[in-house]
This record gives sequence, C-alpha cells and structure tokens, in this order.
Amino acid sequence: MSIALVTGSAGLIGSESVYYFTDLGMDVIGIDNDMRGEFFGEEGSTEWNRQRLVENVEDYAHEDIDIRNQEAVNEVFSRYGSRIEVIIHTAAQPSHDWAAREPMTDFTVNANGTLVLLEAAREHCPTTPFIFTSTNKVYGDRPNTLPLVEKETRWEIDEEHRYADGIAEDMSIDQSMHSLFGSSKVAADILVQEYGRYFDLPTACFRGGCLTGPSHSGTQLHGFLSYLMKCAATGEHYTIFGHKGKQVRDNIHSEDLVAAFHAFYESPRVGEVYNIGGGRQSHCSMLEAIRMCEDITGHEMNYSLDDEHRPGDHIWYISDLSKFKSHYADWDITYDVREILEEIYNYNADRWENHK
Repeated sequence: MSIALVTGSAGLIGSESVYYFTDLGMDVIGIDNDMRGEFFGEEGSTEWNRQRLVENVEDYAHEDIDIRNQEAVNEVFSRYGSRIEVIIHTAAQPSHDWAAREPMTDFTVNANGTLVLLEAAREHCPTTPFIFTSTNKVYGDRPNTLPLVEKETRWEIDEEHRYADGIAEDMSIDQSMHSLFGSSKVAADILVQEYGRYFDLPTACFRGGCLTGPSHSGTQLHGFLSYLMKCAATGEHYTIFGHKGKQVRDNIHSEDLVAAFHAFYESPRVGEVYNIGGGRQSHCSMLEAIRMCEDITGHEMNYSLDDEHRPGDHIWYISDLSKFKSHYADWDITYDVREILEEIYNYNADRWENHK
C-alpha cells in the first residue's frame, strides 16, 4: 500500500491531510508530538484531535516524534522507503509572539526540523513530492508599504495597483521586518526551494494566508478565525491588536488547501513557490469577521481594541492565486469566510460548551 507521510498530523492542516489521503486509499503515517501543547498550553493542545484520528481512521499510524530528532525521523523514512508517495510537512511553531519568547526553539523546530525531513527524503525517497506549508510572513511587513486606502470597515489596496487582485510571488522578501517566526519560516522556505533546485527534488512551498477550518485548536497567539469564533461562542474576551480592527486577511479552508496539495502530488514540479489563501473569493477584516460571528452565534462579542499593533503584522494581505491556478486549472476555492465560520461553530460548539 502506498503511504502519505504527514508531519504535524494532529494539527489543522495535518489532520485534514490524514482524512483526505486515506480517503484516496493510502495509508498515512503521522508524525506529531503535540508541541502545540507546550507552545500554547491545554487550550492549544492537539491531543484531542490525535485521539480522534487514532480511534476513527483505520489506515492511520501515529509516530510520537520530534521532527528535530534526526535519528528517529530517519528510522521512519528508512522503514517505509519508496512506499512513501507524498510528504506533507505541516509541523511548525506557528506564533509570532511565542517565537520572540523562545527564539532558539522556534528556529530549531521550523528551520532545523525542516532540514532533517528534507535530508531524510533525499536519502530514502528522492522522487517523492515534498509539500511544505510555508507562510505569507516570509514577505515580512513589505505588504504594509502598498498603497492602502482606509474604508469604513477595512483597509483596501488602491484598485489600480498591480496587486489589486492579490499579492503575487514576485514580492521581495528582503529589507523588511519579518518577526522571528517569519525569519525561521523564511529559512525553511528557502531550504525547501533549494533542495528542489539543487538536488532536482519535487518540492513546493505553499505560502499560506490564514489557514483555517473546524479542526483548528485556536488560541490568542495563533488561529485567527477559530479563536475568534471560540470567543464569540463562549463569551471569552477577544483583543484586536492595532490598525483599528480594519486589517484584512484572506482565509482558506483546510480542505481547499489540502486539495491544492493533492493537485501538486498528482503533477509535481521542482522547487516551486505558491501564494495560497482565500484570495479575493474568501477574505475579511477583523471587524467584518466579528460581525459575522455575532450573526452566527446570535449575541454580541466581548472584545476590545488595543491601539498597539504587533511588530511586522500585516495591515492588508490577500493572496494572488493565479500562478497556482495556471499550473492546476481544475483547482479552486470552494469555501468563503461565512461558510468557514459557520462550519467552525457547528463543529465545535458542544466541545467549547463542555470545556467552559
């Protein structure tokens, strides 16, 4: 049986990948040691999701391994070898704020861990597509230099600008503030590209906007829509940091993202880079998302606005999806923000109520 190897398999994109590729008839080997619990405490732990995978997915095998552990990672790759048909690397330290508290841990997880996986892939299954969940934070705060116009509920780009349909892959990653998290992801991103170009491996960096979906263990430090909806449902206080709450994000459902992974797996390329997010089909400002959450839950949110924004935080970011769509014409966005929020609420309302 062919195998999909998924790192961060109990997380949002990892678990979506488990379900997706087992539905294709593949066995899935998941690597995940729930470091999110260490990063964010019980609220951010993915243990609940790991248990659900183990109990409900027959063709799933879990490996409790730290991706920085070269010996353990190599043992897994050696065991399965050429049976591994796709590698989906989603494991990461995902928070700006947490990275600043522990830069060494952040960098070794995001950069060194990615290097360990690339070397294992090169040695044991060099023709296997290697898919990396990168981030739009590799562009640092350069998107904030775009000509933005303030509107009633959002910031918007000048409609005459060449990025009016979204930010493309030709935006420079240099001479900007990345945050330490963004820096560690840049290192990993460049490694994935270089292993593709230098060793002719089928690799791709998917530079995601806001990745979201019902299986997200959202916290204040990570998981925009998931944590927002959790606060809306439970009455927990939510703080908006800066930009008058008008900052804009595009949001892509985990299922749409994994469908993009599948497209690349079926027709891989070498050393590719794709901006991937909700694009113009699925985006919102903070204020607009709050109004949708209030409408879905039926009551007002408990939130406040902090005038100080986080260093390097984007004011406006929408992904230009045209490059990926030009390579994989059958793929498209199927969820918009409202549909995503409704699914997050319906999927988690009982669990949040019990936790409360």
